[in-house]
Amino acid sequence: MTKPIDYSDTNVARLPKAFRARKRAGAAMVVFARAAGRVETLEGPVACAPGDALVTGPTGERWPVRPEHFSRNYRPVPPTRMGEDGLYEKIPVKVWAVAVPVAFTVRTRPAGDLLAGKPGDVLVQYGPGEYAAVAAAIFRQTYETVDGD
Repeated sequence: MTKPIDYSDTNVARLPKAFRARKRAGAAMVVFARAAGRVETLEGPVACAPGDALVTGPTGERWPVRPEHFSRNYRPVPPTRMGEDGLYEKIPVKVWAVAVPVAFTVRTRPAGDLLAGKPGDVLVQYGPGEYAAVAAAIFRQTYETVDGD
């Protein structure tokens, strides 16, 4: 069995076939963690801390988002107010992405959790040292390709 390729600390923009994308508009249910724990994501377990936003995607998949990242990238859908459980929408931000044809791993952030991507899943880089592995079908459903920088 071939060992998965580790893409932690990779500049996705420099990979062959990398492209720009952004999350499509749409609301997601968010509950804020009240205690430390682990969230079972499609790509593996990810630690969460009190105050992390636990986001539920369109197919029921869940993932935690740190408070500083959440407040920059999500806005509440009224009547929800920032910091309350409820509906939020992703602020459209361009990311670098690449479909990976083989099994791979990536750390969510330096010293963060290790995610496992399957062949065909998409490696997404939100910023320096911030990554996700997104199932191909979910990526097609929730992201759109956009032009350059």
